[in-house]
Amino acid sequence: MSSTLCMLAYMQRTTVKLPDELDARLRHEAQRRGSTVSELTREAIENLLGVHHGKRRLLAAAAGASGRDDISERIEEILANEVLPSH
Repeated sequence: MSSTLCMLAYMQRTTVKLPDELDARLRHEAQRRGSTVSELTREAIENLLGVHHGKRRLLAAAAGASGRDDISERIEEILANEVLPSH
């Protein structure tokens, strides 16, 4: 059995209703990252609930691919927001 099939064997399917605009943004971001909507959704929920499997991944690591030109000037702010997110 492949690792993907093993992982899916213990996962629960959940349906989430999203507004059209949010769904479009989610699908665009998944495509931009070369990921799936499911993977991106799991990652977002894990981050929200503070669930970390293995090594912690900082989203700022991909800041260079954001298209913004002020990342180097704002890196401290970006990292602080990821380490201590305000709710």
